[in-house]
Amino acid sequence: MVRRSGPALATSGEVLHLIRSGEAVTRADIGRVTGLSRPAVALRVGELLERGLVVEDTEGPSTGGRPPARLAFNAAGGVVLVASLGASRTQVALCDLAGAELARTDLEIDVERGPGVVLPMLMDIWEDLLDGRPMSSVRGAGLGVPATVEFAAGRTESARVMASWTGVVIPPLISARYPVPVFVDNDVNVVAMGEYRAAYAPEVADLLFVKVSTRIGAGVIAGGEILRGALGAAGEIGHIPVRDGGGVLCRCGNIDCVDSVASGTAILRDLRARGREVGSLADVVTLVRAGDAETMTIVRRAGRLLGEVIASAVNLLNPSVVVLGGDVAEKFQPLVSGVHEVVYRRSTALSTRSLRIERSRLGPGAGITGCALMVIDHILAPEAVDASLGVSGTSPSGGPGPVPGHAARRPVPARGFG
Repeated sequence: MVRRSGPALATSGEVLHLIRSGEAVTRADIGRVTGLSRPAVALRVGELLERGLVVEDTEGPSTGGRPPARLAFNAAGGVVLVASLGASRTQVALCDLAGAELARTDLEIDVERGPGVVLPMLMDIWEDLLDGRPMSSVRGAGLGVPATVEFAAGRTESARVMASWTGVVIPPLISARYPVPVFVDNDVNVVAMGEYRAAYAPEVADLLFVKVSTRIGAGVIAGGEILRGALGAAGEIGHIPVRDGGGVLCRCGNIDCVDSVASGTAILRDLRARGREVGSLADVVTLVRAGDAETMTIVRRAGRLLGEVIASAVNLLNPSVVVLGGDVAEKFQPLVSGVHEVVYRRSTALSTRSLRIERSRLGPGAGITGCALMVIDHILAPEAVDASLGVSGTSPSGGPGPVPGHAARRPVPARGFG
């Protein structure tokens, strides 16, 4: 509810929030919800129409006489540039302002080549995907990267993983070519948000997403929001050590991190050590489908080791759902079974009373969805819209003026996912 009393009336950004959420779809609705005068409503709606953020039609129900013009958020009013980088697979896409995918390219990029190689490559792909659209249509850009990210600064922090990215502040490197707001987060965080908002919200408010692929990471949704921690390091589940890991040295320098004993890389290493000629996870899939006993044992052990860490996370966070995503979780049922076995045995009875453990519903597309939402939630937040319009608030007459205590609102879930 946006209705205000006193001198601080609803801004244009707040009016857009009402339209996006469906709480107000006519000028009369806006006036009733906010208390704005008819001229003030007309001013704000006019600004949003001029910027292409809303559209109107005259299909609304009539109570006698001319039907009221209905207002709707214009998802086609701009595009966002997104890229979900992984250690072994990268997706680059163009999305509309509701998060729907308009164009996409999937490719393999060695992120270890560093930002000087990877970022120009991404920006060239975005240019191809824009396919002649004007630069003015681009409203923002978002990246998910397989590294710890200090979110507020857009800076990657990976001292021993993706070492060439350590300390790199990414947004200025993108905005030098695409002068729009740029947002960067850990790759699993954006996947978690994409999965949550597209497949579970609003019925579920607390979710743990665990990505099991070349590496292992997690994204935590708490109270419907991504939990990043003080500096963005939350969710580093891959570097929690396990018992009986065998003394494996992890790339981070520690011993028996779950990433080093239960990831796709670890499964390939263990099979090769037993003389199996496996070049990729596809070869492992073939062995699993053939019912190869040794392969099944190794994969299930990886699931049990992963389950040990997830059980601790379940005890700590008490999520409603644990979602397992990534190549390994999506392809290997023995691993998922191993996770189930240990989580329900090692977690407390209360934390597992209604817990569901499921595979990803979105699959690889969750990263693109999450990156788009990360951008959209920021650029369409009321305060961001007001700033783009040069408005800091409203006065009683409907003109510019300060709004004391103005606070950001909860993001409106984007609709129309591709």
